[in-house]
Amino acid sequence: MMKMFKQFDDMTKLVKAAPGLIDQADALAAQSAAYRRQMDVMAVHAMTAEPAPGALEPIAGVDLDRYARIVKGIAAYGYDEAKLPVVAGMFGVDAESWAAAQAGWGARIQADRGVGRRFNEIYAVV
Repeated sequence: MMKMFKQFDDMTKLVKAAPGLIDQADALAAQSAAYRRQMDVMAVHAMTAEPAPGALEPIAGVDLDRYARIVKGIAAYGYDEAKLPVVAGMFGVDAESWAAAQAGWGARIQADRGVGRRFNEIYAVV
């Protein structure tokens, strides 16, 4: 009999808490929907962004196409990044120029979605 009263008490507490739980669930659902909308906007922007003026200018004599080819060239070496200067040399880029180009293009790709989009397009086809 005591167990049954305990169950009724637990059920009463649950019913009293239900509106608050529903409000919390509704708030989480609204946050989730807002986050999805934000991610959709960001995805569309990433797919359509154009590089800023001058952002595709070569760095240390290395244009984005050559940079993408060099970066993808390490596939032949099991993606060993230590081989990047070797691959760069195969493309006529000396170690000093490669170091500047690698740092510069990496920064541009991170800072400019348009450059990142263009890099991905080139990388996919080279």
